[in-house]
Amino acid sequence: MEAGARVFIPVSVAESRVSKRFDCIPSATLYPNADEIRYLQRLVLFRDSAIIVLNKPPKLPVKGNLPVHNSMDALAAAALSYDYEEGPQMVHRLDKESSGIILMGRTKDSTSHLQMLFRDMGKSQSRVKVWSDACRGMSQKYWALVIGAPKEKEGLIDAPLTKVLLDEGKTERVILAHISGLELSQKAVTEYRVLGPTINGCSWIELRPLTCRKHQLRVHCAEALGTPIVGDYKYGWFVHKRWKQTRQVDVEPISGKPYKLRRPEGIEFQKGSVLSKVPLLHLHCRELVLPNIAKFLPALDGPLSGHAELESFKPDHLRFVASMPSHMKISWNLMSSYLV
Repeated sequence: MEAGARVFIPVSVAESRVSKRFDCIPSATLYPNADEIRYLQRLVLFRDSAIIVLNKPPKLPVKGNLPVHNSMDALAAAALSYDYEEGPQMVHRLDKESSGIILMGRTKDSTSHLQMLFRDMGKSQSRVKVWSDACRGMSQKYWALVIGAPKEKEGLIDAPLTKVLLDEGKTERVILAHISGLELSQKAVTEYRVLGPTINGCSWIELRPLTCRKHQLRVHCAEALGTPIVGDYKYGWFVHKRWKQTRQVDVEPISGKPYKLRRPEGIEFQKGSVLSKVPLLHLHCRELVLPNIAKFLPALDGPLSGHAELESFKPDHLRFVASMPSHMKISWNLMSSYLV
């Protein structure tokens, strides 16, 4: 062999699989590096043969358009296929600024069944009775910090939504549909309950969407309840401006004495908490309960037309709880310190 001669090495099966996964990434994005892949793998809460559940951090886009570098779906194609030929697919979406549980299907069958389940929020029309019964137990709960407090401690918001175009069609905004019903609208229903007293002019609430619409929780909080989510400047800019300019004086729930939430001395707060000048969005998908799709897939897609034998040792439902991001943890701890 002479100096400078080329040596051709055959590509292994494993390397061809890696190449196939990386080809799934949109052409206008850069390939994720090893650190980004390891970072996404650390977000995984659960993985089985049918699904992958992650705890999405804020500011990470879920679905990438051409200008977006390494959105979650692109990263998942490279980092979360594990021993499968193809990467997982998104079942539902979260806003870029929000955080919490996000579900991905590992196969085409599991993804399609779960997407239909989220579209109807637990109202499956399947001919398989055990699957339909299990779907009725599905629930999704969010925690949010809102400015102000709802008039009622708990309730049901049934307010249809519609979309309007602004800036000559360049931007889109979701609003409550007019009661006349003349415009196209989508049914949107949300259950809510208040988790504690109002502190620093804000309240923690739990939201349970019964429909799956774009910006449903943000619009329902801002326009239906009149309490926009902290950090939601799209739907609550003017309320944020007034809230930051007004001195907040609250009342202790036990003694009834007034107090003001102050920054404790000697503690550095991460940018984005409730005490920062520009808080991040305080909306987090905390809990998800859904049917164990890995158990029911043989009955849904098997050759026995819904009469396949199920693995009885597997649970009918799976429940996941995701910890809050750091800026929401700081806000929670600050406000909870007055409740001790």
